[in-house]
Amino acid sequence: MLTHYTRLCPRPRTRGDQSPQATLMATLPLLSVFALLFWQSAVQAQDNLALRRALAGPDRDVSDFMRDEVRRPAEVLSFLGISSGMTVLDGYAAGGYYTFILSKAVGPDGTVYAQNTTRGLRFKEDRQDITQGEALASKIRDGGLNNVRQLIGPLGELALAAESVDTIMLMQTLHDVYNGNPARALNLLNNLKRYLKPGGVIGISDHVGSAGRDNADLHRMEIQQALTLAEEAGFIVQQSELLRNPADDHSRSIFDPRLARNTDRFLLRLIKPDL
Repeated sequence: MLTHYTRLCPRPRTRGDQSPQATLMATLPLLSVFALLFWQSAVQAQDNLALRRALAGPDRDVSDFMRDEVRRPAEVLSFLGISSGMTVLDGYAAGGYYTFILSKAVGPDGTVYAQNTTRGLRFKEDRQDITQGEALASKIRDGGLNNVRQLIGPLGELALAAESVDTIMLMQTLHDVYNGNPARALNLLNNLKRYLKPGGVIGISDHVGSAGRDNADLHRMEIQQALTLAEEAGFIVQQSELLRNPADDHSRSIFDPRLARNTDRFLLRLIKPDL
């Protein structure tokens, strides 16, 4: 009987003890955090699967599809945190490789601004006998990219409201601005920062260059140069090794056919502080 009594009756609680109800209440916030993280992970996985299906769709240009193995766009967008419903600025969109991908990623509730200059639209599209402007227009038309808006003008001088954009893409173009004038490159990042919402992101990828080489001629830049720019502009910086290629010869131009455009590239996520 004593054993039975001891098992049924709780021992006297000390000051450090908590009732089962109190323990449950203390645990609920932690459970809520885990539930939220699980939900976010599930949504991200679903978005990623939908994006991969869209990238393999029949409405996509074959020449763009052939670039995916090197550029790994689904993984890049995942690292940058781009998802459905966002507003994204595709800086120097050129022929629209990333414009198409971003349009599918943000979906009908999102918006993609494809920015080019008038001069840039007249450039020849890579390995095609059409201009970049024609290539972009074709992607928007044939892909039914109804959430894409074209913006023509200098990237840092667009008629976009302050803090209206979630993410800005600056892919394989920062080297041209920096090598021409580092101060101009810093000014560009500061201007882009104005477009971003607090906590917004600039995604930067570029071809890795080595110190002491003519990176302007090679169309490359040193990673540290990009990191210094980002820090001077007041961003929090995260790096990814996703696009690195140790087999790349940094002494060659990125257009050297022996590289087959498979260069060593850095990938940065610049976060605007959420103040």
